[in-house]
Amino acid sequence: MPAEPPGAIVVTLYTRVGCHLCDHAKQQLAPLLAEFGAQLREVDVDSDPALRAQFTNDVPVIFLGDRKVAKHRVNLDQFRRQLAEAAHRPR
Repeated sequence: MPAEPPGAIVVTLYTRVGCHLCDHAKQQLAPLLAEFGAQLREVDVDSDPALRAQFTNDVPVIFLGDRKVAKHRVNLDQFRRQLAEAAHRPR
């Protein structure tokens, strides 16, 4: 996986193949990620036994940096505010 540019806002989407909620979340996030220049990192929870054990009943799970900001469904207004705050933080 390529390294994110220094200072990039990184959003991690914990997902799995065939998860319709995950696909929907990714579609919802795309315009906001583009607006804020954020990098999306997708992680398939089924690719790692520890991640599967941690997230198996909770996908999608979304992290902004190292902070969990959503699971199952995304509140887009709240996520926009969180991205705006992240964009104004010194990196």
